[in-house]
Amino acid sequence: MNIYDNKIVLPFFVNAKFCIMRIKVCGMTQPDQLDVLAELGVNFAGFIFYPKSPRFALRQMTTSRIKKENRLNKVGVFVNAGIDDVLQLVDECRLHMVQLHGDETPKYCERMADYVSVIKAFRLSDNDNIEWMIRPYMESCDMFMFDTMGAGYGGTGKKFDWGMLRDAEIGKPFFLSGGIEPGDEENLKMFAGEPVGRSLFAVDINSRFEISPGLKDMEKVTKFVSNLNGAENSSQ
Repeated sequence: MNIYDNKIVLPFFVNAKFCIMRIKVCGMTQPDQLDVLAELGVNFAGFIFYPKSPRFALRQMTTSRIKKENRLNKVGVFVNAGIDDVLQLVDECRLHMVQLHGDETPKYCERMADYVSVIKAFRLSDNDNIEWMIRPYMESCDMFMFDTMGAGYGGTGKKFDWGMLRDAEIGKPFFLSGGIEPGDEENLKMFAGEPVGRSLFAVDINSRFEISPGLKDMEKVTKFVSNLNGAENSSQ
């Protein structure tokens, strides 16, 4: 297996004129839509490698097609998969990051982080103690993702209370996920301007920007990118 070191370390930044927020579009299944994302200036494309998901990437795309994509940072989403299985797909698809969305242990994450950047996802409900949840993973992951708790391991299309993050000492860059939808742009800008926003690495969008599972509504995505980062930045 030809596993390579391709770990991403990119700081979130704000320039003098615009708040530049990185955007990840998850649940990609259509090769032609990858081309559009790249043109829009979207930073990350998420490919779900969980066979039970309606957005299972390999139902519509081959590993060779994903490997060919070199204009987007590619994030593989896995749920309780075997380490060797994950690393094989990291190699075959040339993934830049893996997002672990199941019950993976800190030890599992630590082993994975030897090969590729690791995002550990946490699904939050109203009374969760975020610091208690993330503490065991502080030394074994590169980034976190905060999503909404729901049945099973898939996304819910619902938001959690972002205010939960304001009082937490997170200590790592994180992806903000969970029901983000058209019309949230101004709230996201306000969130990014708060102290907690210094650790906001990227915004993760998915089901609220779809026509059907895995088929994105590119008109909605285009408008969101433009509204969030300004028309001048939507092509950067």
